[in-house]
Amino acid sequence: MNLRLVCWWWFGVVLGGVSVDAVEVLRLPLGAMQPFVVTDESGSVHMVWLQGKPEACDVWYQKFQGGRTNDSVPFSVNHRGGDAIAIGTIRGAQIAVGRNGRVHVVWNGSSSSKGKDARGVPLLYSRMNDAGTAFEQEINLLGKTALLDGGVSVAADPAGNVHVVWHAAPESEQTSESDRRVFVATSTNDGVTFTSERSIGIARGVCGCCSLRAIANPDGSVVILYRSALTASDRSATMVWSIDHGNTFEPVFRDPWMTAACPMSSASLARSSTGLVSAWETQGTIRFAMVHPQTQTMASVKTVSTRGKAKHPTLAINGKGEVLCTWAEDTGWQRGGKVVWCRLDLDGNRVGTEAILPDLPVWSFPAAFARDDGEFVVVY
Repeated sequence: MNLRLVCWWWFGVVLGGVSVDAVEVLRLPLGAMQPFVVTDESGSVHMVWLQGKPEACDVWYQKFQGGRTNDSVPFSVNHRGGDAIAIGTIRGAQIAVGRNGRVHVVWNGSSSSKGKDARGVPLLYSRMNDAGTAFEQEINLLGKTALLDGGVSVAADPAGNVHVVWHAAPESEQTSESDRRVFVATSTNDGVTFTSERSIGIARGVCGCCSLRAIANPDGSVVILYRSALTASDRSATMVWSIDHGNTFEPVFRDPWMTAACPMSSASLARSSTGLVSAWETQGTIRFAMVHPQTQTMASVKTVSTRGKAKHPTLAINGKGEVLCTWAEDTGWQRGGKVVWCRLDLDGNRVGTEAILPDLPVWSFPAAFARDDGEFVVVY
């Protein structure tokens, strides 16, 4: 892949005669899908995305110093070609940055991945090498779980703890969504070795094709946002919090959604100077809330989107405490859609008007990050 295939534009978007604050928009190369972005403590931005055939694609990585366009060259994460899957939009790569800036990446293996067996596709993990020049050979962390679906997440903290989080069925209980559980495998040595997987201990039932999101805080606490399936029709967004490095979890909140169908949704978590912000989908709208880390309590929930068919929110926070929430609209199975974003304050109140751009590719969603000067960038 050639960096010069990536084009940058400045968009000053006008909707209904209202001028919307300009953001920088990064268009990925043709065939690229599902960008996922994190910003490290130094302000550098790390991005992964999928490239290739949706049923058997590759994971790519690039770093932007200060979140700015530079001459850094993207390189592949996976060593076996076609190891990843983009179909369904929620099974792609997630990324975290841990101690000494080491990058950790996880993703669902494709049906052609080495290691696929009767339990389903593998859960693949890779970490950046010590030199920061390449990723190590991916390994399968599925353990004694089965029927991986709905994506996998990774969280890392400055002490060298890395938590890989996914939902699956225990190998001996491959029956229904009501048997699925959220599992965590933890490394205390920057991803060199991992513990065996363990259930987070919350009530069984996880929505089978919905993604989840995990984040680790500097104090060692771990937060997971996922969609439960307590019954066939109860698919509430659920947040759990661990104050003991991911050993035990307690529920923080549930946002009810009564539907008998899996919505194939995803969620987002991001840290601000005052707390944790979260975004998720409920009934085709994007919801937002601040969580106070000292009390693990959630402020009032706000609905961010104004139209239906909104999915796949992502969050970015700049040094001024401004939030940019992006999401996809009008997407579907084998159908692209629109990219939408809006500026918010940390309480979820709008401080700008929605901006909309067309041509979101099939099986993709937008992402966003803040540059070191506070300006936002939207990627799709």
